[in-house]
Amino acid sequence: MLEIRLHGRGGQGAVTSAELLALAAISEGKYGQAFPSFGPERRGAPVIAFCRIDDRQIKIRSYVNKPDIVLVLDPSILRIANVAEGLKEDGILVTNTKHKADEIRRELNLNYKLAVVNANRIAREELGLPITNTTMLGALLKANAIVKPDSLIGPIRDRFGRIAERNIKAFRRALAETELAF
Repeated sequence: MLEIRLHGRGGQGAVTSAELLALAAISEGKYGQAFPSFGPERRGAPVIAFCRIDDRQIKIRSYVNKPDIVLVLDPSILRIANVAEGLKEDGILVTNTKHKADEIRRELNLNYKLAVVNANRIAREELGLPITNTTMLGALLKANAIVKPDSLIGPIRDRFGRIAERNIKAFRRALAETELAF
């Protein structure tokens, strides 16, 4: 089973990201589960969401404390929370940042596999807003081919309607522009 923990701020789409990823997995015949954990429920407050994907039925209903992957939608979260807490030894940290992977690795003293992308820039250029959910899904799939990229297109279209194509463009750009430091 692959377990993912997503860190963001209210309004950035961490919960939506988890749901879209689970839907993509289900469309491929896998099992997917997504759910949030809210603190103060307001725009800008830290939010954590979780996603599990497996080839077998998922019966666990608890938070993800030992994730295989951590996805960080907002770079400010890196400085206020230990996002790598519980990350498995061979885990991957995928983060939104304008910095290079080696800078983030040094600054945060990380020994994990790392994938970085400037999702804020991509989202602003493609969507006009720094809402990084679909952008960071592109970075996630570059770091780990959990699902086929095309499997996310349907859920993105269903969720975003008239702005779906811009979200798909942001997703594809992040898939291409993410830097891997494995």
